[in-house]
Amino acid sequence: MATDPKTVIAGLIFLGMLVGGIWFVAMRMQANRAAALEAAAPKVAGQDELEGKALNPEQFDEPDDDILDQLGEMLGENDED
Repeated sequence: MATDPKTVIAGLIFLGMLVGGIWFVAMRMQANRAAALEAAAPKVAGQDELEGKALNPEQFDEPDDDILDQLGEMLGENDED
């Protein structure tokens, strides 16, 4: 057995660092799990924030002729009976 005081002290320091590292990882896991569960929880209307928006929202104010033609075809306005 290694009964040299330097070896015992080095072993205790290593053991302390190992326990500290395990504790740190366990705490980070717990915090990350709590954050993930909160982020994945279902949102009530008004609580969620929608990301992103149109770069040019004015483009949606007035439909162009192509869109109007497509809508007319969908509604059957161009059908000749």
